[in-house]
Amino acid sequence: MEAGWKEVLQDEFEKPYFLSLKQFLISEKQQGKKIFPPGSQIFSAFDHIPFDRIKVVILGQDPYHGDGQAHGLCFSVNTGIPLPPSLRNIFKELEQDVGCTPPASGNLTAWANQGVLLLNATLTVEAGKAGSHQNKGWEQFTDKVIQTVSERQSHLVFMLWGNYARSKAALISAHKHLILEAAHPSPLARGAFFGCRHFSKANSYLEEHGKKPVNWQL
Repeated sequence: MEAGWKEVLQDEFEKPYFLSLKQFLISEKQQGKKIFPPGSQIFSAFDHIPFDRIKVVILGQDPYHGDGQAHGLCFSVNTGIPLPPSLRNIFKELEQDVGCTPPASGNLTAWANQGVLLLNATLTVEAGKAGSHQNKGWEQFTDKVIQTVSERQSHLVFMLWGNYARSKAALISAHKHLILEAAHPSPLARGAFFGCRHFSKANSYLEEHGKKPVNWQL
């Protein structure tokens, strides 16, 4: 994990809940269970962005649980993997909002490298079992991440899509940051996500506060 993140989160790694979570993951692996994303990519969202260079935070809930999909960034899939339905809808909104050409790849690493923290609430999952690592401690850790980012940074954009992500608004200072809420991009939301214009709103806010906008084109 990047040094700045390690510094601000150091205390969390020693707390009983995190040690219990670590033991749970070790036990799962010892039982031969396949865990996504691979161990080296669990903290990818933090590895790509120094703590003091965050501009935008996008919150997801759970990693993808299919082979080769998850690589530590919410909504993102490895290059060469078919686009999941929610990601396809995100790209449609990008095209309507800021004119981005829909990319062939669903790998969002280029966003992360520009300061977009793509954070899932739960950072691991058992292969083929959606939500299998929820309520094991990850949520306590990522809630602390959201709170710490909100407290220590200013003028960030938080994109909260769907009821679960929107429930995290209570952790964020609305006086210091822009909180954008919308329906989830999943097809289950019946298109309610479309027209939110979060990407153009985010860039306008960043520019207003002297920050370089995000190039959303992949």
